[in-house]
Amino acid sequence: MTKHIAVLMGGWSAEREVSLSSGKAVSEALKQLGYKVTSLNVQPDISEQLLKIKPDIVFNALHGRWGEDGCIQGILEILKIPYTHSGVLASALAMDKPMAKKIFAAAGLQVAESMVLHKSEVIGKDPMPRPYVVKPFNEGSSVGVKLIFEKDNFFFTAENWTYGDYVMVEKYIPGHEITVAVLDDVALGVTEIFTKAGFYDYGNKYTEGGSQHICPANLPKEKLEEVMKMALIAHKSLNCRGLTRSDFRYNEKSGANGEFFILELNSQPGMTPLSLSPEIANYAGIGFNELVERLVKGAKLGD
Repeated sequence: MTKHIAVLMGGWSAEREVSLSSGKAVSEALKQLGYKVTSLNVQPDISEQLLKIKPDIVFNALHGRWGEDGCIQGILEILKIPYTHSGVLASALAMDKPMAKKIFAAAGLQVAESMVLHKSEVIGKDPMPRPYVVKPFNEGSSVGVKLIFEKDNFFFTAENWTYGDYVMVEKYIPGHEITVAVLDDVALGVTEIFTKAGFYDYGNKYTEGGSQHICPANLPKEKLEEVMKMALIAHKSLNCRGLTRSDFRYNEKSGANGEFFILELNSQPGMTPLSLSPEIANYAGIGFNELVERLVKGAKLGD
């Protein structure tokens, strides 16, 4: 009997458009694979929609808050519908950047110096010596991330900070932008990211030509193996499942052979035509349709 897959996409986070793109690509792949597919543009009545159509499995193509922070996962647990990607706790921990960093550090991974502050402590002043990075607690796709360099004539105001009362301020780590995809507890490969301007922010991620991806990254073999091992440790330390992508900085000047700093783990990596994880999977010999099917076959309840 053909399985019925509900693809959840859209939602109402800052990453809605990216999610719609991911969901469209996933839905098309599932149809090509022969599944019965219902694509759902998620609204607050998602529970009622799911009860009505009664899917066998949910493919979670949501990004950002409410979609990858444990909220939708909790609903699916209550409805007892198996779903792709990580469970409730792992999703919540991955989305909470300060908590995830504590867990990574406890697992022996190197993280950048950081602090959690009320927004009043960053408005009109420098909370730490420049350069530093300011991040919202719980947004993905680099939404709201701001790099503050020594010569920048910039300070936050009450008007230009719109991401909640508390922020994470992190020491800026110069160096190579590195990312690693992990699938089913196996690190697939390492990509280095170059941008034409600025850093790998939301615009560069999802604008054609905004960034260049080199896979495998042009690093010594031992360094590729080292960062893949680190990504797997990060994946397992949060008890993630399915597909994750961990982002790193590689600072060649911070040690005799260079050091990796883990920045964050994405428990719901993008599945758009410009997304990194499908690129890395393809390098490892896993085409897009196979990647989607492996995620569906790994769908389950619980962490």
